[in-house]
Amino acid sequence: MDQQFSSAGGAQNSTSVERRGDREIVVKRTFDAPASTVFRAWSQPELFQRWWVPKSASGVSLLSCDMDVRTGGKYRLEFSAGGSDTMAFYGKYIEVVPNERIIWTNDEGKDGAITTVTFKDQGGKTLLTFHEIYPSKEKLEEALQGSAAGLQEQLEQLGELLPSICE
Repeated sequence: MDQQFSSAGGAQNSTSVERRGDREIVVKRTFDAPASTVFRAWSQPELFQRWWVPKSASGVSLLSCDMDVRTGGKYRLEFSAGGSDTMAFYGKYIEVVPNERIIWTNDEGKDGAITTVTFKDQGGKTLLTFHEIYPSKEKLEEALQGSAAGLQEQLEQLGELLPSICE
């Protein structure tokens, strides 16, 4: 059963979050920037780290951001939540089509999701679609309470960054 469960942002650039069935989540947002600019924000580590961590996640910081965004490349993001403990998220890029699509694995656990982000040019604006498919209903539920819960805020932060990096 498809279910839209939240929305945020202004009317023009609202973020829609939709649960599709038991294993999928689809997030959409239109940005006032060309697809090439939005793609750069997702594929260049120095830009990605400026918007990826939700500001509301107090005490969480991105310690390192290693990204080789190309088909067959790998990524590793290491976070601190305060103190000496860190957590890492990592995987590989299955497919990268510049300015159009990035598909990656989430390999930090045996039940990681496959993530696809598409960038559709709409006359100087970009419709971004973030799609994750999880191996089970339980893993989707965990994500909705954890990492996926910050997606709206993350995309809002991306929208705030884009005007400063437009080509």
